[in-house]
Amino acid sequence: MADQPKEHPEETHYDAKFDRCDGVEFDAITPDEKGNIFFFKGDHLWKGFSGPAQLANGTFQELDEYHHLAHVDAAFRMHSKDEDEPQAHDHIFFFLDDMVFSYYQQTLEKGFPVNIQQVFPGIPSHLDAAVECPKRECTTNSVLFFKGSDVYSFDIKTKTVKKKEWNHLPNCTSVLRWVEHYYCFHGNNFTRFHPVSGDVSGAYPKDARHYFMTCPNFGHGEAHRKPRCKLDAITTDRMGKSYAFTGSMYIRLDTPRDGIHHFPITRSWKEVSGAVDAVFSYGDNMYIIQGGQIYIYKSAAHYTLIEGYPKSVTEELGIQGPVDAAFVCADQHVAHIIQGQKMIDIDLTATPRAVKSEASLPIHKVDAATCDSEGVKLFVGPEYYLYQTPKVLAVSKISPVAQKFPPRIFGCED
Repeated sequence: MADQPKEHPEETHYDAKFDRCDGVEFDAITPDEKGNIFFFKGDHLWKGFSGPAQLANGTFQELDEYHHLAHVDAAFRMHSKDEDEPQAHDHIFFFLDDMVFSYYQQTLEKGFPVNIQQVFPGIPSHLDAAVECPKRECTTNSVLFFKGSDVYSFDIKTKTVKKKEWNHLPNCTSVLRWVEHYYCFHGNNFTRFHPVSGDVSGAYPKDARHYFMTCPNFGHGEAHRKPRCKLDAITTDRMGKSYAFTGSMYIRLDTPRDGIHHFPITRSWKEVSGAVDAVFSYGDNMYIIQGGQIYIYKSAAHYTLIEGYPKSVTEELGIQGPVDAAFVCADQHVAHIIQGQKMIDIDLTATPRAVKSEASLPIHKVDAATCDSEGVKLFVGPEYYLYQTPKVLAVSKISPVAQKFPPRIFGCED
């Protein structure tokens, strides 16, 4: 058992009214197995983006029993199902001095706490922060540990460590992976960084109170309103990532436990500014159509524009623009392009691309379209029309009954 931590004036028990909206430097941040995010400061925590501070030992009682909790050094959730560490799936690891605690469903795992070296050999004590990095975002399933400007990349499978020095990044007192992006928290600010290189792009630091908590006079402004329920495009890539585009923003649809949040399109597809006309996914690529141009991105963890793009829609698809909507059904090789009341089917296996067929549609103007397990959905304003298959759509002479799409799913308002 480690020696008891030394008491410091700032580590005494906080008043339950301690307010993170005053500006707080968090000790640790981690989601649980359900996606609820815990923010730790001293012996208190906050659950989620709103709500008052609570004593941490009310949720993780053994932290106090074993360690007379005054603070948490670092914490992260092991969400990846690594074949060599299946028992660690969805466990939360807490680090205090030279000890590590492993929790599952807010219950301390048998045999813990133990020395950090027993679970994470090569990782130092008295850490500043930690975060999981799955192999689709890092080279391997990894955990990044932070101490000062040093970053230790721990390979979960081989238990090997690579040490890096990121002097350009502020000293992180906590790190959070959220909607596949990585945030270093320092003071009451945060900086987004790349988990492999540590590179920072964009205007940082930013005040955490605008983005990661609900505070009076903060957020995206009191006048901020949810967008109207009208989509410009919608698609799901091969990895199951679903996106809806509206104006210059997009939202992730497959991460509901992280909440519904609107982000600028340039955040993930930096070469595309402003609204898009249509988006579809095929193979490992995502196709974004804007005006008379088409951008093709590799659907990796961080979308990368394929060299030579954008190209004209005519050069890539063999048709004239503009395009109102587009979709590709899973395991199919046909791009269904909608222009006005016409649907053009393009063979994506042909070089150059070839038009297979054309069909008239019963709907005058389509905003967005997608093909999923329920069928083909054509979005018009706040409604959508459902067809069983593209073939049924192609021969239909009348429209089915329009259905309202739930505003809560798309983060919009009627």
